[in-house]
Amino acid sequence: MKPIWYFVGILLFIMGSIVLLAGLYTWFYPPPEQKILAYLHPDLWWGAVMIIAGTIFLLTNRKKTVA
Repeated sequence: MKPIWYFVGILLFIMGSIVLLAGLYTWFYPPPEQKILAYLHPDLWWGAVMIIAGTIFLLTNRKKTVA
């Protein structure tokens, strides 16, 4: 069995990818009404952070097994 952190890494990677793709979509097709801090593009930042964290969890727990 794999440790729970391996599956947490998979989930973070998948959700981070979705958030990043949504951020890229709003970058190229901005909504007509902008929010106050929209110019910072937090969805791109959080998507990238989630992908990096998920990758770290996956790589550190890929060979571990739980008895």
